[in-house]
Amino acid sequence: MGRLLFRVAAGVAVVLAFFWLLSVVVGLLIWGVVVALAVGVVVLGVRMLRADSAGRGR
Repeated sequence: MGRLLFRVAAGVAVVLAFFWLLSVVVGLLIWGVVVALAVGVVVLGVRMLRADSAGRGR
């Protein structure tokens, strides 16, 4: 009975560790997408400002 309980506890620990690791990976992917979107918006804004200032200077 003790070994069975130990195996069940080990199995539950492995499943919990797997889902925790999966949530960490998904969280990092979401943060990566958010950072990429922020960088893209900044780059697009800089390009638009440069294009606007180049058009006015002529």
